[in-house]
Amino acid sequence: MAKVRKHHSSTPCLRVGPSEVHGLGAFATRALPAFALLGIYEGRRYSQQEIAAKVWDGQLTYLFTLSNRETIDGAKGGNGTRHLNHACDPNCEAVEEYDDAGQLLLKFQTIAPVNAGDELFVDYCLTADDGSPASDYPCRCGSPNCRGTMLADLG
Repeated sequence: MAKVRKHHSSTPCLRVGPSEVHGLGAFATRALPAFALLGIYEGRRYSQQEIAAKVWDGQLTYLFTLSNRETIDGAKGGNGTRHLNHACDPNCEAVEEYDDAGQLLLKFQTIAPVNAGDELFVDYCLTADDGSPASDYPCRCGSPNCRGTMLADLG
């Protein structure tokens, strides 16, 4: 008789579902305190040169560039953390940390207590390297402090 393996989610604190902000979102599966780990952003890693050479053609992307200039594509082997939507008043943050092997990881954690069922948000703090206007990156968070854009507030 074959052994049955249980699959354990790499993101047990979140579930993915329809978001009122944009497309799919990530939601807390239970009440979480501030600084609770949601998961590690996973996916295919690209070098700076590979990202520059790739043609994206306006497709939906789940790209996150790390401080070491490596980019993780959450669409390729990623997990539920790729569905954290942007908000100007986020309840989560991205934190970089090196693992024991020296690889730079990106972890998502809460920055405030959240209730079960709450949508989880991060501030994308995007930069437009090509000089695109802020209007090309509209924000839909609805926060009283909404900047109107997902671009970083540089002021």
